[in-house]
Amino acid sequence: MTLKPMFPDPLAERLARSGVAAVVTVENPDDAAPIARALLDGGVGAIELTFRTARAAEVIRRIRAEVPEILAGAGTLLNRAHVEAAMAAGAGFGVAPGCNPTTIAAARECGLPFAPGVMTPTDMEIALEHGCRVLKYFPASHLAGPSALETMAAPFAHLGVRFLPLGGITLASLPPWLASPSVLCVGGSWLAPREVVQRQDWATLRRNAELAAQLVRARPLADSASELGERVHPGGYCPQIRARSLSPDRA
Repeated sequence: MTLKPMFPDPLAERLARSGVAAVVTVENPDDAAPIARALLDGGVGAIELTFRTARAAEVIRRIRAEVPEILAGAGTLLNRAHVEAAMAAGAGFGVAPGCNPTTIAAARECGLPFAPGVMTPTDMEIALEHGCRVLKYFPASHLAGPSALETMAAPFAHLGVRFLPLGGITLASLPPWLASPSVLCVGGSWLAPREVVQRQDWATLRRNAELAAQLVRARPLADSASELGERVHPGGYCPQIRARSLSPDRA
């Protein structure tokens, strides 16, 4: 039986247009909207709110209500309870650090677009078996970089697999990840460091987003869906992503 992909095409396209997604841990829900606005104003159209605090679901609800233009996802989803809370809060997608079939099944049952974490071909096979084609590559900075990702992904490229690399990536190391043909969107906590959030320095968050957005705009872009599909998957079209462009009003 062929399972329906966990990530709808329009959602994958929104992530690709943003190019980067801020990974943020928010303690105070009152900070949620200012963070989202600063990122969006700087040109970053996606944010992952980690479920590492007791009020993570409330943070997502606040962003969805007050800054609906940004794509707000949930991160560090480790179990069914996390998945259900993220879905109830209105998360646009969810990601996990590992590949737990029980958590994947919970996301599918809830209807939450979900990207499990992978770092080996075995992880990828498990994820693919459960219908996941968008995968979190974690921890990216400790896995030998984009070249290692492309090598690992090569046997699965014909299946349309795309990656969200996260973990230790910085502004300085961002360009080669953006240039990697298998990468859909790059996640990074450098956009909204904990200490910057704690002192409510929204101007710095916006500047971080602007610098990242400049690099996104500078990456090679496909002129058409078929061109990108051919470049990523020679001989076959990858349906999960069409032409990329960074356009804040579309992100």
